[in-house]
Amino acid sequence: MSSPSPSRPSSPPYVVRVAADLADREACFAVRKEVFVVEQQVPEDLEYDMYDAHDADVVHVLAVREDGVPLGAGRLLYGEASAAGTGGEPGVGSLGRLAVTRAARGHGVGVALVRGIEDAARARGLTAVDLHAQTHALGFYERLGYVAYGPEFPDAGIPHRAMRRSL
Repeated sequence: MSSPSPSRPSSPPYVVRVAADLADREACFAVRKEVFVVEQQVPEDLEYDMYDAHDADVVHVLAVREDGVPLGAGRLLYGEASAAGTGGEPGVGSLGRLAVTRAARGHGVGVALVRGIEDAARARGLTAVDLHAQTHALGFYERLGYVAYGPEFPDAGIPHRAMRRSL
């Protein structure tokens, strides 16, 4: 649960949880569509990839207000699903598709989602989490203990850097 920031209007309480059913997954996809497809103009066919099929190696995490309104989403790939993004290291998961609605930004939702995904990684025996951060978000992830490595690269026309955090 997040406490309101003193410089911003207070936001209703929310919880972060692993998506439990189809309705939760659809809420995750709705947040991602709002942020990536509508706001950032990522082509829809790039946003929804093969990992979004009902795959056993994907964990979707959802932030939802107590009144049921979804505020943010993210996912954890692990096992074979994460091999391409982590160099095949079996103990490393891949955090991705982290999205927070415009109205929920600045209220700790992104931090809570990252920590929720890390908890899901620990529960699956992973020892580190990789991610591909949009370069404007590097500072956010650095404050959470992630370290950038490798060169900048484009993803969906947006500059990114690879980052990792040991758990």
